[in-house]
Amino acid sequence: MPGYHTKQETIAIAGENDLQIRSLLDLQQHADADGAAERLGISSAQWPLFGLLWPSGAHLAARMALRPVVLAERILEIGCGLGLASLVAHRRGADVTASDVHPMAAAFLLENLRLNQLPPMKYRHGPWALPVPPAVAGPDDLQGSFDLIIGSDVLYERDERGTLAAFIERHAAPVAEVWIVDPDRGNRPAFNRHMASHGYGLQELRLAHALPLGAGTRPHYKGRMLVYRRGLPVG
Repeated sequence: MPGYHTKQETIAIAGENDLQIRSLLDLQQHADADGAAERLGISSAQWPLFGLLWPSGAHLAARMALRPVVLAERILEIGCGLGLASLVAHRRGADVTASDVHPMAAAFLLENLRLNQLPPMKYRHGPWALPVPPAVAGPDDLQGSFDLIIGSDVLYERDERGTLAAFIERHAAPVAEVWIVDPDRGNRPAFNRHMASHGYGLQELRLAHALPLGAGTRPHYKGRMLVYRRGLPVG
């Protein structure tokens, strides 16, 4: 792939077959010759973040491997990056749509589907702060509502205006569940307030155990699984 270097790893998912994942080699990668990422507000330092495997994403994928597939349930992964959790759910037969703002996310997802001999999966462009009116939405823009919305390591800004919660609200069904895996970044309180304003109750689960990730294990991971429910019992 011109402009950057990649690697391929075998990723173990408890209870599921391993996945072959193509990712960026490291954080020292950047390729934005046509300025597509820059126009979306993605700096050179932020550019490679989508293309790496992160511990929070591994925890979310492990949770999706345990979730029963529900007939007619629509699942959306936000800020999917390499889409590990979406790939797990897709392979198990769930109706899942992966979304991200990064211009390279779709290409990496397509390659990882190929590596694992999986059928096509839905991917949509999903910028949180720039809602696309249905009248002008293109085939690649995220539209519609979902029963389960998932994400990992997406609370990386304080977001006092509630941009992420508003994005979730635009795409959540009236009765909905939201799963967020957060590595204790400290931005939960504002997000919790905004989610509560949209009618969600919250259940928190501590995540302090290690999961294998590529060639090694991250033994010191500490984070939380945040489960928001609206129209469903909490707990």
